[in-house]
Amino acid sequence: MPIIRSTSSIAAGDQGASPLTALRDLSLASAASAALRAAIRIGVADALDDAPVPVAELAASLQVDAAVLLRLLRNLQCYGVFDDTADGVVHTAASRLLREDHPQRLKYWVQWVTEQWVWELWPDLEAAVRTGRGRFEDRYGEEFFTYLHKNWPNSTEVFNKSQTELSTLTSAAIAESLDLSDVKTFADVGGGRGYTLATLLEANPHLHGTLVDLPAAVAHPDPRLLPGGALAGRSSVVAGDCLREIPVEADVYQFKSVLEWDDDRTVAALRNARRAGRPGSRVLIVTNLIDDSPEIRYATGIDLLFLLNTNGRRHTREGVAGLVDRAGLRLEGIAPVGQLLHVVETSIPE
Repeated sequence: MPIIRSTSSIAAGDQGASPLTALRDLSLASAASAALRAAIRIGVADALDDAPVPVAELAASLQVDAAVLLRLLRNLQCYGVFDDTADGVVHTAASRLLREDHPQRLKYWVQWVTEQWVWELWPDLEAAVRTGRGRFEDRYGEEFFTYLHKNWPNSTEVFNKSQTELSTLTSAAIAESLDLSDVKTFADVGGGRGYTLATLLEANPHLHGTLVDLPAAVAHPDPRLLPGGALAGRSSVVAGDCLREIPVEADVYQFKSVLEWDDDRTVAALRNARRAGRPGSRVLIVTNLIDDSPEIRYATGIDLLFLLNTNGRRHTREGVAGLVDRAGLRLEGIAPVGQLLHVVETSIPE
C-alpha cells in the first residue's frame, strides 16, 4: 500500500490558484518581465512565422543556447506568450504583438518599461512610500527626461517608438471621438513624432495642426508631416518645452498621455497652454484614468513607475479636476475615448 497519499483530486477541484500559489507567482512576476524582454532582444518573435519551429532549430537561427531558450519559453508560455506543440514553437496572439511588422505592435513599449533604468528604480519604491517622492533626481542629479536624452540615447529612441506604438492603438478612436468641425487650428503638445496629429489631420481635411515637443522627439517626425509629405501643407513641427512655454496659438491644445509628471509640473504645462491660447480655446487632456480603468493592473503599475521616474502619477477624475482648477482652466467634461482612454475637456475662461 503506498504511503504517499494522492492529491490529484484536490488539484482537480481547484477553481483557481490558492492564495499561497498566487502570492508565490506574484513575487516572481519580474521573471516574466525579464523573459519577455530577453525574447524581444534576441529576436524570437521575428524569427517565428506561421509554421512551428523546433527549439533546437530556433536556437541555432538566433545563435543562442537551446536549453536556456527552452527554459525561457516555458516561463513565457505560462502567460500565453508563445506556445509549444509536437512540431515546435509557435506564435500565440500575444507573442505576435512582439513582431516588428505587427500593426498593433508592442515590441518597443515592452522594452521601454523593462529598460535597465527601470530595474534600478524599482527598489526605491519602499523609500517613495515612506517619503512620498521618488528618488530619481537624488540618484542621478537631473530630472528624468534631461538625464534620459543625455545619457541613454538608445532608451530615448525606444521611448519614442513605444509612444508611436501606443498612438497606433488609440489615435483612430481619438479622431472618431473628437468633434473638430468648428476648429481651425490644433496643437498636439508633447505629441512625440506626431502619429496622433497626422491621424487627426487625415480625419479633418479643414484642420491645420502643429506638433510641439522636445527637440529629440520632433527630430524625426511622422513622414506625413515632413516637407513633401501628404500633410505638410496643413502642419507645422515646432521644437519646444511645454514646461517653459508653448509657442503656438491654437483653437485646441491636446496633451495626450503627457501630463503624468508631478502635480506642479502638470499645472505648469496647463498654465502655459492657457497663456498661449485665447479665451474660449480648448485644452484637452487625453489620458488613461485610474477610475473604472478596464486595464487596472496596467494603470496602477504604470502609476508606480511614474512615481519613481518623474514623481508623476496616473490620475483619478477627482485628481485631474483639481489640477485643472489650479491651472485656471474651466472643466467642461470628462468622457471615455475608445476602450482605453478618457478625454478631459477644459477651456480657457474669459
